[in-house]
Amino acid sequence: MLKNPPAFKEELRKLLNSHLTLAHPIFSELLNPESRDTKLLKLVTLQGYQLTKHFLGYVEHLFFHCPLPKFKRALLVNVYEEETGLLSKTDNHVVLMQNFIRALGIDDAERDAAIALPATQRLIDYRLQAVLDPARYHMGAAAVMIASEGQNLETQAGIARHELLGKVYGLSAFDLQFFSVHQQEDVGHVEQGLNLVSALCNTELMQAEALEAVDQTCRLFYGMYEDMYRSFCKPPVQQAVLER
Repeated sequence: MLKNPPAFKEELRKLLNSHLTLAHPIFSELLNPESRDTKLLKLVTLQGYQLTKHFLGYVEHLFFHCPLPKFKRALLVNVYEEETGLLSKTDNHVVLMQNFIRALGIDDAERDAAIALPATQRLIDYRLQAVLDPARYHMGAAAVMIASEGQNLETQAGIARHELLGKVYGLSAFDLQFFSVHQQEDVGHVEQGLNLVSALCNTELMQAEALEAVDQTCRLFYGMYEDMYRSFCKPPVQQAVLER
C-alpha cells in the first residue's frame, strides 16, 4: 500500500534506527580501555578511508541528477562543504580524515597503499552503482543520505563513537574533527535524505526499493565490520591453524 510522504518518512527512519552497527563486536575490541588496540584501530581506519575517498563523488552525482530543485540546492551546499570545509570552518573532508590517520601514526605512503577488503569494496560499489543510474536515484539517495550518513549518528550511552575512541586512545579535538563535523552535519543531512526520498517515492515500487536500499546499505556496513573482524581479530586458535 502506498504511504503518504510523512508516514513513509517515519518508516524509513525506523528502518535506519533498527540497524545499529555500533553493536558489532569489533567496537568492543576498539573501545576497550584496557587493551587500547592501536594496531586494530589503524587497520579499521584504513578501511574507513576507502569509503571517505568516494563519498564526495556520491554526493556530486546525487546533486547532478536531482530532479527536485529545492533538494538540489541543499545537495550543492553539501558538495561545497565536503570539498572546502568552509561552512564548518575546518577543511576538505578527505583532508580531515587524513589528519586523523596521521594522528594514529600512519604515514601517507602506508595510507595510500591500503586497499579495500572485499566487503568494504562491496559497500563502495553498491552505492556507486545506485548514484550513477538516474532511474535508481531514489535508491542512491536512500543508500547515501539516509543509510550511510545515518551511521555517524550512533551513540553509546549518549556518547558518540569518535568521543569514545578519543578517550581510549588519547586523541585531541583536532585529530577527531572529521568525526565531530560529520556528527553535527549529518543530523541535517539525514533529515534532508528522509525528506527527499519520501517526496520522490510516489509509487509502491519506489517506496519498496528505497526501503530495500536503506536495509541493504546498513547490512553492507555491518558486513564490512564483520569482514574486518574476521580479518583483523582472529582468535589465537584460528591463527595457529592458518599458520600451519
